[in-house]
Amino acid sequence: MTYYSLNRQAPDATFEQAVVKGLAPDKGLYFPASVTPFTNDFLNTLENLSDHDIAIQTIKQFVLPDIPEKALEEIISDTLDFDFPIVKLNENISTLELFHGPTMAFKDVGARFMARCLGYFNKHNEHEVTVLVATSGDTGGAVANGFLGVKGVHVVILYPSGKVSNIQEKQLTTHQQNITALEVDGVFDDCQDMVKQAFLDEELTSQLQLTSANSINVARWLPQMFYFIFAYKRLKSHHKQISFSIPSGNFGNICAGMMLQKLGLPIHHFIASNNANNVVAQYLHSEIYSPKASVQTISNAMDVGNPSNFTRIQEIYGNDFQNLKHHLSSFSYSDTMTKAAMRELYDVYNYVADPHGAVGYLGAKDYLKINPDTHCVFLETAHPTKFLDVVEDVIDIKLELPEQIKSVIDKEKSSIPISHYAELKSFLLSCS
Repeated sequence: MTYYSLNRQAPDATFEQAVVKGLAPDKGLYFPASVTPFTNDFLNTLENLSDHDIAIQTIKQFVLPDIPEKALEEIISDTLDFDFPIVKLNENISTLELFHGPTMAFKDVGARFMARCLGYFNKHNEHEVTVLVATSGDTGGAVANGFLGVKGVHVVILYPSGKVSNIQEKQLTTHQQNITALEVDGVFDDCQDMVKQAFLDEELTSQLQLTSANSINVARWLPQMFYFIFAYKRLKSHHKQISFSIPSGNFGNICAGMMLQKLGLPIHHFIASNNANNVVAQYLHSEIYSPKASVQTISNAMDVGNPSNFTRIQEIYGNDFQNLKHHLSSFSYSDTMTKAAMRELYDVYNYVADPHGAVGYLGAKDYLKINPDTHCVFLETAHPTKFLDVVEDVIDIKLELPEQIKSVIDKEKSSIPISHYAELKSFLLSCS
C-alpha cells in the first residue's frame, strides 16, 4: 500500500515509512492512495468467519508487502486476545464494549497493533525510535502498556496535569522501563501542539527518529476498523439498518468506521457524539470549521478542540460537505446531560456506563428520534471504574475494581513536569 499526505506536498510513503514517520514532512496526515472494496462473497459470509480471519482480510491490503501475511497473522493474534461483547439494551439500542483489554479502553487495539508493527520493523534496526504521544487520558495508558519493553522503542507521553482521572494517570505514569510520562501544565491541545511542533523541529528530527502513537499514525488509526466489522458481523442477520454512535474527541475511531464504509461495509449512518467540545457538531450545522480551545469535562478523553482526524473524514467523503452530512450526524451534550444519561442507563437497564459511553448513548437516542427504523450501537469506550469518582457519585453505588485496575492503583506515580515546548525539546535532546 502507498500512502499520500493530505497536504499533498510530500512524497508518497510505504506503510513502514508512514508508521515510522507518523506525520508527513509537509505536516499532513497520511492516507491510503487506493483501496480495494470487500468482495460480496466476503460480506455475505462474515458470520462464518472467525474474528481473526476477518481482521486479516480487513487490514492486509493496508500493510502488505511491508509486513508479510504470516507476520501479520502473528501481530493480529497478539493484538486481539480479548473480547468485544455487544450488550442489548432494547430493540433499538445496543452497546459495543471496547474495554476488555489490558488498560480497559478502546485504544488497546490500536496501541498493541502499532507497537507490534514497530517491533517488526525494528528487529534489525540499530537506531532507537522515539514514540511521541499526546493523551487526554486513555491513549497514554494504552500506549504505555502496548509498547512496554518493545525493543528499540522509547515512548514519551505528554498528558495535561490535573485533567485525567486518577486511574488513567496511574496507567500512564507507573511503567518505567522504556516509558516516560511528561506532565504538562495545560490542556490536551497544548500537549498535541507540542507533539506537532516536535515533528516540525529540524534540529530534533535530524538527531532523533520520531514517530507518533496518536491516531494520526496509520497503524493506530486503521486497526480500529476491527470493532465495527466485528459488531456488524454479529448484528447483520438481526437488523436491516445498523448505525453507530461514537463518543468522539480526536475522531480517529469514527474515522476508522468510515473507512470500512468506504470498503463497502453497509453501515447505515455514523453519529459523532460530542461533549462540550463540539467543533464538528457546529461544522455540520454551519459548514464553518472553527477549531477552538478545549473545554474540560467529565468525559475528558473527548476534550479536544481541534480534532486531527477530521481531515481524513473529509477526504473519505471527497471533501463534499453534503456527502459527509448524508453519512454523519453530530450532537453535543453537557456534563449535566451526561450524568443524567449515566443515571438513566443504570436505573432503566441496570447498566453501568462511563461518561463517554453515556454521551454515545445520548447520541443514539437523539438519532433514533428522526431515524426510528435503524438499530443504533453506541460504543462504550472505557470501563466505568476508570472514572471511579464520577461514576460512583452519579449512580450512588460502590464499584468493584477489576484486576487490570487493581494492578496499578497502588503504584507510585512517576512523571516529569513541563510547561513549554522548550522543556520538551531539551528532554528529547538529552535522550539522543
